[in-house]
Parts: sequence; C-alpha cells; structure tokens
Amino acid sequence: MLRLAVNLFRVYPGYCPKPVGIGSSTPATFVWNKVFSKWIDEWHARNMSSENTRTVDVAKGTMRTLRNNLKMADKIQYYNQWAQTYEQDLALLEYRAPSLVAAQVSAHFSGERRAAAVLDVACGTGLAAKMMKQEGFERFVGVDCSEGMLQHARQTGLYQDLKMAVVGDQPLPVPLGDFDVVTLVGGLSSTHIPVKVIRELCQAAKQGGLICMTTRANHDNAIFKVALEAEMKQMEEEGLWRRVEVADVSEFQYNVTDNEDGYNPGCVYLFQRL
Repeated sequence: MLRLAVNLFRVYPGYCPKPVGIGSSTPATFVWNKVFSKWIDEWHARNMSSENTRTVDVAKGTMRTLRNNLKMADKIQYYNQWAQTYEQDLALLEYRAPSLVAAQVSAHFSGERRAAAVLDVACGTGLAAKMMKQEGFERFVGVDCSEGMLQHARQTGLYQDLKMAVVGDQPLPVPLGDFDVVTLVGGLSSTHIPVKVIRELCQAAKQGGLICMTTRANHDNAIFKVALEAEMKQMEEEGLWRRVEVADVSEFQYNVTDNEDGYNPGCVYLFQRL
C-alpha cells in the first residue's frame, strides 16, 4: 500500500498525497480506501486530458501503476480514467500485441473473414478489433471490465455487441461455442487476468475455431508465463485444443519496470479448438 503511494508520487511529478493521523493517537498512514480514488481523479484531471501532450515517461508510469496489484475496484476506476489517453500511451510504448495477434490469426484463418464471428476479450478501446478489421474481419463482440474503455470501443463502430464483465472473476457473458476466432490481447499477466481463463476462451470458440492470446515474457511475469504454458500443455493433453503456432517476440513493447531497460519480450499463442 505504502509502496504504491510512493510509486505514484515518484512517477507523477507534482503529485503529493497527504498522510493523515499525524499528531493523533492513530499512526501516520494513508487512508487508502478513502483517498486513493481522489488521488487518481485529481491526477488524471491534470495529466490525462487528451489536450495534454503525453510522453513516454508518463505512459510508463501509468502502466507501472497498474502492475502494483491494485484492488479490482481501483483497477477498474483507473482504466475508466485512462481510457481517454489509452491508445496514445500504448502507441508511445510501441505496444505491438494487437497487430501481432491480427497477423497471426490472419496467417492461419482459412474461412470467410467477413462472416467470421470474433470474440475480443479484454477489448479495451478496440485496438485489436481495428487491427483485425484491416485483415478483413468485420463481426466483433467485445468484453471488458471498464465502462470507460467500452465507451471508446463503442465509438469505433466495429462491435456488434459489447459486454461488461470482470474476466476471471465472472464467467464470459457470451454463448459458448459461437465464435470462429477468440482473442485475448495483453490481459494475461500476473496482475490482471488469471491462467484459468484460457479454458473459457477455448469453450467460447467453435470446434475448429482459433484462440489467440499474448503475454509478456519479461522477468516480473516469468512465474505467470510458466503457469500459463503448463495449463496450455495440459489442455492439449486433454484433447481440448491443438497448438498452431507460438511466436516469441523480442520487442513486444517498451519496458516499464525499474529494473529492466529497452523492450519487454512477449509471446503470441495460437491454438485451434478440437
């Protein structure tokens, strides 16, 4: 808790939350549940307006805060606020996952693209759908936990339906076995969507449908990646899907952590439901 508050102060210049309880019988501390939302709102009002010029350092700080194991309610609020500058920040970080997924699906999809139903899990503002649209796909259903993100996705005009759900805590709010392609771009990580969700992704796909996912391959996501790949292998052994392609990407996005420089590596996984 204190570490995250200090991180907020370090990352966001001029941002200084006030400790309470000094001079009283209560030890000086941050009243987190009451104050966190106000801090975020105030900082975003000053710094996350689309009228302000974004920088790589600000984008890194924004991403870094999300990796601090926020409570889900705080994380959702953070995404709601971030939606306005989300795509600008990801561009600054050279975030390649949406285009990598679209390219990998396109290389292996043999059906009629305009008629294919695509489920975009953790769709955010619609970046993956935009990339998939460029590859000829036109029918999208999106799921995300943030109404702010969904509002921006809605404005793209790409989605036939958009649904709100906390993936991992709640079941996917879509019919199972309905989709020719299922994507989950960027959400699988130690601080976001858990490994168990990949079984739901598989269930959402039609027999023969493609499931494409990404995760980071840097140090702070290493344990998660091992668990993810173990579950993928287990599902293969159970006859649920087959591996089509796994691509290791050396330059997945700019690194945002303190102890690593340059680019984060990542992985793009493609499976076919059996």
